[in-house]
Amino acid sequence: MENIDLNYICKMIGNLSGVPIRVYQGETLVFFHSVAALPRDPIESYREGILRISTNVGYFVTAHFSYYGIINSGNTKIVIGPTRQTPDNDQELRELAFRTDVPAEDVDEFMEGMKSIVRMPLESVMQILCTVNYILNDEKLELEDITIYESEQNELKMLLERQRNARVPSSDKQLIHEHNSYSQEQQMLRMVRQGDTPALREWIASAPAIRGGTLASDQLRQVKNMFVVTATLVSRASIQGGLSTEDAFSLSDAYIRKCELLNALDRITNLQYHMVLEFAERVERIRFAGKPTHLTIAVSNYIQHHLSEPIRAEKMAKELYMSRPYLSAKFKAETGDTLTDFILKEKTEEAKRLLRYSDKTATAIGSYLGFSSLGHFSRVFRKYTGISPVEYREKYAK
Repeated sequence: MENIDLNYICKMIGNLSGVPIRVYQGETLVFFHSVAALPRDPIESYREGILRISTNVGYFVTAHFSYYGIINSGNTKIVIGPTRQTPDNDQELRELAFRTDVPAEDVDEFMEGMKSIVRMPLESVMQILCTVNYILNDEKLELEDITIYESEQNELKMLLERQRNARVPSSDKQLIHEHNSYSQEQQMLRMVRQGDTPALREWIASAPAIRGGTLASDQLRQVKNMFVVTATLVSRASIQGGLSTEDAFSLSDAYIRKCELLNALDRITNLQYHMVLEFAERVERIRFAGKPTHLTIAVSNYIQHHLSEPIRAEKMAKELYMSRPYLSAKFKAETGDTLTDFILKEKTEEAKRLLRYSDKTATAIGSYLGFSSLGHFSRVFRKYTGISPVEYREKYAK
């Protein structure tokens, strides 16, 4: 390895792939190359978990299903990523910018840079790494030799739990299969459709072991096929509950791709728990008490996609193909809330989650949610909770 110009190799890989690449010595970054203009490296949100991976070739999948590939050779570590097969949406990129501490004035540049990263399958990333691994470690690996690692899975689990404030009961290890009882299947789908996550968590904790029909000759393929069936069913149920078709199908596709990378039954079980709960939680966030109308669902979906922006009623009305006065009047008639009140309530709910489950300052949270200043954020937060953001964190943070 002494005669290998590693920086040159990595620069050529970065130019060829269009994906950022880095070299670490221990935990110290010694080389970074990216064709995409990135004011801050997106790896910072996941750096600790990525650097824990110690096998010669490995990978790390983020909470939004982007992935990083890793090579270890002695004290040297090469990390390529992030990339993914489907485009990030703007809200996901703003959240990543927020978690990566990108300055507010650089967020737009960061988002454009992330969008310019070349998308590719994880298998292609791993083939690149297998080639470099042979150069560095004199080890010939094929894709089937590379499996998902426990550290990555645990990191994904923690990220998903922090993001959605979900606590999956650890005592129940039974998968939510759906085919030995039609009534059980319909009960689960009804809870997803209604966004009833408290009832769903309770049901998961006490659900009987449901045995699906035989869909494959070996056990691993059987469980993966059942996972795909469940993903299909819960995505359709979530659409019926108000989740946009694009969001539901994108989320379903991402979970299925993640499942196909797993080769251990308990990890597929863990992933399926999160999948079903996430669909229910997404529906929960866009539903009103009682039966939601097409308008309230459309407004809720719009807000969820623009939480980190200053949301303007004029822009929302234009996207929904109606005038602002008509949108405001119709929304108030259907919900009893003014449009402004509902937007600010939704932002306050997101702020509460971030104050409880992240270490970001109130100033950073307010800026991320599109408030003009800490004072503006604090006034709105106090209006809807009765206390300041700082008081809320002191009282409820875990």
